[in-house]
Amino acid sequence: MTTELEARLEAALAPAAISHELELVAVELAGAHAQPILRVYLDRDGGIGLDEICEANEWVSALLDETEPFDGPYTLEVSSPGIDRPLRKLADFERFAGSTATLRTRPIDGRTRFTGTIESVQDDVVVLDVDGEPVRIPFGNVRNARLKGEVDFEQAKGGCER
Repeated sequence: MTTELEARLEAALAPAAISHELELVAVELAGAHAQPILRVYLDRDGGIGLDEICEANEWVSALLDETEPFDGPYTLEVSSPGIDRPLRKLADFERFAGSTATLRTRPIDGRTRFTGTIESVQDDVVVLDVDGEPVRIPFGNVRNARLKGEVDFEQAKGGCER
């Protein structure tokens, strides 16, 4: 679930991300109240590189200096969403249909965790194939969702030559 502060920061950062031809994937607040950590996840079609992350760190910092979201010091982390990308919007589920995802939800038939293949989005319902059975999860019941990244270790092993 997104906090009020995370939602405000997303609203402030999203237009700047678009102007830099990036997608603001998510803003997450972590850490203790006295030492908050603000994580800003950015992406673009084809992936985002280290140079774009470094450039983004500068404009994100400048924008945060203007909005002053915290009373004291905080840590800013700007990065790509990584292999376990958060899914925050219905459009994310549509975009990654066919991918495996892990969802934490409000209780649905006694369950709060689901892992399966995203089949589709129908109105405001995410349809997940869980062990060969379609499970309909109202988007409003999703508390947290991420892609379940998979690494092909055989392919990775041969990727670097020495």
